[in-house]
Amino acid sequence: MAKMTVKDIDLKDKKVLVRVDFNVPLKDGVITDDTRIKAALPTINYILEQGGKAILFSHLGRVKTEEDKAGKSLKPVAERLSELLGKSVTFVPETRGKELEGAISKMQDGDVVVFENTRFEDVDGKKESGNDAELGKYWASLGDVFVNDAFGTAHRAHASNVGIASTGIPTVAGFLMEKEIKFIGEAVEDPKRPMVAILGGAKVSDKIGVIKNLIPKADKILIGGGMTYTFYKAKGMEIGNSLVEEDKVELAKELIAEAGDKLVLPVDSITVAEFSNDLPTEEHTGDIPTGQMGLDIGPESIALFAQTLSGAKTVVWNGPMGVFEMSNFARGTIGVCEAIANLEGATTIIGGGDSAAAAEQLGFADKFTHISTGGGASLELLEGKALPGLEAINDK
Repeated sequence: MAKMTVKDIDLKDKKVLVRVDFNVPLKDGVITDDTRIKAALPTINYILEQGGKAILFSHLGRVKTEEDKAGKSLKPVAERLSELLGKSVTFVPETRGKELEGAISKMQDGDVVVFENTRFEDVDGKKESGNDAELGKYWASLGDVFVNDAFGTAHRAHASNVGIASTGIPTVAGFLMEKEIKFIGEAVEDPKRPMVAILGGAKVSDKIGVIKNLIPKADKILIGGGMTYTFYKAKGMEIGNSLVEEDKVELAKELIAEAGDKLVLPVDSITVAEFSNDLPTEEHTGDIPTGQMGLDIGPESIALFAQTLSGAKTVVWNGPMGVFEMSNFARGTIGVCEAIANLEGATTIIGGGDSAAAAEQLGFADKFTHISTGGGASLELLEGKALPGLEAINDK
């Protein structure tokens, strides 16, 4: 589905509403990682170069009560944005009202206004996350066109994305959103083959939709992480004290039957007596003995996965192979990350979340074709679901 982008619309002299994803980590009012602000710069700069007036807004954290507002203002974000853009940015500490309207009416072409955290509207009856029609209409009234560049919230119908778009205001994708649609959409719908998906994480239940959607589309699906042991149990193997979703064992059996040799499970595990990084680890091929729990894939599995990946032309990775936050159980994730990063001529995509964090921490981020900015949204795209935030963008 081809969506209109910021390049398909005239921005000169226009008040351009931009839903960005400035949901950055803050500690004591200081931004600890400004990646998301930097990621929005191409869209913002393009709007300014075209002579538009950029009115930016975003959510930041979760806000349900008046107390939750503390430390969640977008003011530090506006200040950092001003440094990155090398120009002054007007911050308005409200989500609606006279001060905001006044600041917008004073804007000249090329000016930037950032208004307060959209989730502040949730304190008085979830107006933002509940997609309050009146709020969407109010925000839409502040601009001439709407650019949605926040992929991280595309799987949610909020007032600041779907609400604004549904008023009929011209709605287009920013460059970040466009990139996400292109890479993840193409990887699932029209991949260069062979296409290999690597799915990790603790729970099968989080990935059922993805596995089902990818069985007919992928050439191989590699499974790692805690969900391995639900599949092991489905195969009648011993899993010791490993994590298992008892209510998903039957489903895992069905997935194994449906996928056939497309589904590749780990062949060995790194195990430990308790969930701890301080106890001696063991390596076990196949069954896991009583009193041990599997917390990572083992060296034979890493080799098997690397071999299965060789020659792949499209790779989608979502979810770590083990408890990578603990050094004793990080090797599987590191090994798979290296194997993907070293592929020649492949389109390699990380679907946000923990996998993205792992690639960043391991220093491999620049070796991937695309790292998604939205964990939840990218998962739903991989599941083949329609994302409300994307659907609301005008078609070409």
